[in-house]
Amino acid sequence: MASLSPARFARRCLVPAAMALAALAAHAQTTPAPSRGELLYTTHCIACHTSQMHWRSNRRAHDWESLTLQVRLWQGNTGLRWDEADIAEVAGYLNDTIYRYPRTAPAAPGLPAPPQRISAAR
Repeated sequence: MASLSPARFARRCLVPAAMALAALAAHAQTTPAPSRGELLYTTHCIACHTSQMHWRSNRRAHDWESLTLQVRLWQGNTGLRWDEADIAEVAGYLNDTIYRYPRTAPAAPGLPAPPQRISAAR
């Protein structure tokens, strides 16, 4: 079997390898870093809360407020001591990836809550 010349070796092996590495590097740069909510959820919640938990028929979260309430409840039950920003991050992550509820702003202290959107039953 004849050996390859250095130029032919470069064309056959090194150029395709360099192109593959460049493609991998480009893909790695476009993958966004996980959000704080995703990191908190995967670190503290995913052991018990599989994705099936969120799709079950008797789930407790039915809108943005109840989703936030459930995150607040469960972080307290497990002793995590998250602040409101952490609760909002985890609720936001779940909402963005699973629930897709319209978000409502929390009421400022001393102000009434924002109006609720009510859908008519048919």
